[in-house]
Amino acid sequence: MDDIMLEISELLQKGRAPLVKEKVQQALENGCSPKDILEQGLLAGMDVIGEKFRNNEVFVPEVLIAARAMNNGIAVLKPHLAAMGVESAGCVILGTVKGDLHDIGKNLVKLMLEGKGFQVVDLGVNVSAEQFVKAAQEHDADIVCCSALLTTTMTEMKSVEQALRDAGLREKVKFMVGGAPVTQAFADSVGADCYTPDAATCAEEALRLCRA
Repeated sequence: MDDIMLEISELLQKGRAPLVKEKVQQALENGCSPKDILEQGLLAGMDVIGEKFRNNEVFVPEVLIAARAMNNGIAVLKPHLAAMGVESAGCVILGTVKGDLHDIGKNLVKLMLEGKGFQVVDLGVNVSAEQFVKAAQEHDADIVCCSALLTTTMTEMKSVEQALRDAGLREKVKFMVGGAPVTQAFADSVGADCYTPDAATCAEEALRLCRA
């Protein structure tokens, strides 16, 4: 059984989406647990991609291809995971703040978070503080994650943190920030629980926050 998990992981890393789908189905037919296939096959493969991405050994295209392969495998697993009652790692509300239309970094963060088993609600770009709060309430979120690429829109992150506080959500919801101009000092100044410089680290820290 370990061999097929390794095979799934390696095929995912190579972005072989049809073969990942085929092997996941084969693993199920062989009696492998859907949870094991998810964790030891698909998520293990994305962990490797995340590590390589952080070390500049692979780049955005490879991450996108691997993520597509992972989604193919998850599509096969989904009904089985639901039947077993397998829970996600947590729910993350993700978006680029109001006034900012950049989304490449945000989209990478989404892929990495999904690669760690999170349910990600992507609100897109130009997202107001009120929209973040509404989504956090509707989806019973664990984390709100804000991205900004413009120095002029970074201050919106403070508005989001304050809106979460005003809604009485800050005790329950962790607040993460990121983006090219964002620093640890800035994150501290807006009351963020966590800042990370890249997408792979963001996913790891999100997992740590949810397990804390």
